[in-house]
Amino acid sequence: MKLPLPLLLSAFLLGFSTMTQAQQTGQPEATEVWEPVPKTVTASPNFTPPPSDAVVLFTGKDLRQWVSTDDHTAPARWKVAGGLLTVDKATGNIETRQAFTNYQLHVEWRVPAGISGTGQARGNSGIFLASLGKGDLGYELQILDSYQNKTYANGMAGSIYKQHIPLANPARKPGEWQSYDVLWTAPTFKPDGAVLTPARVTVLFNGVVVQQNVTLAGPTVYIGAPRYEQAHGPAPIKLQAHGDKSEPISFRNIWVREL
Repeated sequence: MKLPLPLLLSAFLLGFSTMTQAQQTGQPEATEVWEPVPKTVTASPNFTPPPSDAVVLFTGKDLRQWVSTDDHTAPARWKVAGGLLTVDKATGNIETRQAFTNYQLHVEWRVPAGISGTGQARGNSGIFLASLGKGDLGYELQILDSYQNKTYANGMAGSIYKQHIPLANPARKPGEWQSYDVLWTAPTFKPDGAVLTPARVTVLFNGVVVQQNVTLAGPTVYIGAPRYEQAHGPAPIKLQAHGDKSEPISFRNIWVREL
């Protein structure tokens, strides 16, 4: 019997939710990789202004390009002051109004000077290079204070969270601006939903290559192994309001170019 479209959609969402919950069983420590520890290098951030064909995602004035991840009809409610965008952990993640496929992304971010905490509880945030829904669904490029701050290597700044350790650690001191430059190639899928080509990403952190065209095994998961469970097309870019207790980070000069 052929089910009506609303029932088919409900069944798919229920199945995806069940698989996601099943994947969340176990211990998060099982997927924390501590070695090799990337070499610390001194580097200068890239503060490139947006090219003429870029979509400017943050101008320093407003959040017109962003919405709440939990409710796309609601505007993003992070703090904008003094030309900076600062995470508001109480209001949740935000993501772009526009969806993207393959692109070049530039983001400048800063961990506050005098930040407290250790490990993952120190300036924790992330850029989801393709948001797949509410919460932390998607593919995460980690943001963290990794300047003389020990944590698992596949969870430090510049990592593809719990998938790829960065090739180096060019993190600067808290209070200093840092840059990410990203080349994102979205995954593609066959008509039956199977993976045709996996996602790939290159990341420059403060001008240093820390991910070189790496292949992703699937979207980010906190517990268990990543895998592709949901075919998708163009997706928004998401910024994370992590629930750690440390002072929130700030952003400026965010732009994207579709490729």
